[in-house]
Amino acid sequence: MNTGGDIHHIFPWQYLKENGFSQSQYNQVENYVYVQQEINIKVGKRSPADYIGQIREQCQSGKLAFGGIDTLPDFEANLEANCIPGTIYEMTLKDYDEFLGVRRILMARKIKCFYQSL
Repeated sequence: MNTGGDIHHIFPWQYLKENGFSQSQYNQVENYVYVQQEINIKVGKRSPADYIGQIREQCQSGKLAFGGIDTLPDFEANLEANCIPGTIYEMTLKDYDEFLGVRRILMARKIKCFYQSL
């Protein structure tokens, strides 16, 4: 099993491109996260509502489809650690701009807290 990682678009770039978004819109820093290569491949061009919704469901069913997150507390902690809004599993194209704005705020807060802890 390959354990390498990939830069992943939370809103996959193909999903956005196929729906009229430009490269400068989908290649926003706030849309990036580091994931295992296998997960990135499985996600493909699915919407966050689809693939992150499935991750959330696997926490309830115990049937792992994406990675090893198998409890809701672990799922929520992972979102928080990666500054991803807790409602990401409901988001579609219409939510992309809001997602970027919320994630910018979450990332800025995390950086500020880290800086203040030095």
